[in-house]
Formats: sequence, C-alpha cells, structure tokens
Amino acid sequence: MADEVPRPVAAHRFVPLGILILAGALFVAFGGHRYLSFAALAENREWLCELVAQAGAKGVIAFILCYAGLVALSVPGAALLTIAGGYMFGPWLGTAYVVIGATAGATVVFLAARAGLAGLIARAGPFVGRLENGFRRNGLNYLLVLRLIPIFPFWLVNLVAGAVGLRLWVYVFGTFIGIIPVTFIYASLGNGLGTLVEEGRPPDLAILYRPSVFLPILGLAALALLPVIYQRWRARTGREAA
Repeated sequence: MADEVPRPVAAHRFVPLGILILAGALFVAFGGHRYLSFAALAENREWLCELVAQAGAKGVIAFILCYAGLVALSVPGAALLTIAGGYMFGPWLGTAYVVIGATAGATVVFLAARAGLAGLIARAGPFVGRLENGFRRNGLNYLLVLRLIPIFPFWLVNLVAGAVGLRLWVYVFGTFIGIIPVTFIYASLGNGLGTLVEEGRPPDLAILYRPSVFLPILGLAALALLPVIYQRWRARTGREAA
C-alpha cells in the first residue's frame, strides 16, 4: 500500500497567529516596550495609584485587559507588570487580577497556535510524535510543572501547548493554577515598590531562585509529576509481570 501523501496546509490556518505576531512586532516597533521598565514604573507610580483609585472597577478591568493584551502579543515585561499590579492593588488582589489577565491572554495565543500548528508537529518525526502523545495523556501534569517552574518562556509554552493539541479546559485550568505561586511572589515584590523606589534600587527578580522560594515551588512541581511517574511505574511492572 502506497504511503499517504500529507495534505497541504491551508494558509488561512495561520491568520490568527500571524495577526498576533504582527501586532507584537508593531508594539515593539512603535516603542511600546519602553514603558515596560522599572524606571517608567517608578516615575509613574503615583499617577498609576491615583488613576486606579479614581477609576474603581473600570481601572481593574482596564488592567486585566492590558495584561491580557500584552500576554497575547507575547511582549516581554510580564514580570514588571505583575509587580505593578501588586503595587496598585496589593499582593492578593494584584495576584488575582494578574492571573485572570495572564490566563486570558495565554488562551488567545493557545487558540491561535492550535488553529495554525495543530497536526503539524507530528510531521517533525517519531520522537516529537511520542512527546505529543505523552503531553496528551498527561497534559495537565506537564503543564502544571511548566507553569510552576518557568524554565521556558511563557509564550513558548503557550505555542507548544497549542501545537500538541492540548484540550482547552486542561490548558486554561493548568495555566490558571500553575502561575499563581510565581505571580504572588512578584506581586508581593510590587507591594513594597515604594520602599524600593525610595532606596533607588530595582526589584530583585532573582528572588524566585532563592532556595527558600524555589524549593517549595519545586516541591509542588514534583507533586504534579507524581501521577505520571506512578503510571509509568505501573506500566513497566505490568510488562515485566507479563
């Protein structure tokens, strides 16, 4: 029987992803990334607090939409915006608003990547195909680990999850839960932004990798992987028994 010839990929599948890439490039080209710096945040911190106090619920919605938009465009600076959220709304509410915005923006990227890249990853070879199958069987566990320990860029995880065809509810739930610990750490840094500005020093973003912070997060990631390890152990012992 002759091998099946892969069907050509329809160009319109890449339109949503292309729009996001183009919008992100335009954002950077017009200098929008210049406002995502500690210097800009320190200079406008009082104005931001006054704006949030006057806007009320509208300010909260605007912040969530702004955060979601930046994540959807995959623009660097999410950590700084998380610090700003902690400064404007406090560590708890700041964390909640950031998590909502980040999950919404990441879901936009995920859907665009799934529309354009789903099914193409299998053409990369058998190893990638096995990776795809493993991600589909234990997608929630893998995603939680990738969100808890930000080894890979946030935008890259969004693209890969969409490319392997992860189920939407798994992606949304795993992203929402997985980013809470790191978000709270950065939002707590933002809560003390006034002191940092007075001392003339930027926030220590490397705090995430201090043992007192990193080890508990690493423990959560290990717990997320336990079901996967157990399943593989059961499968191996089952084969040996047979």
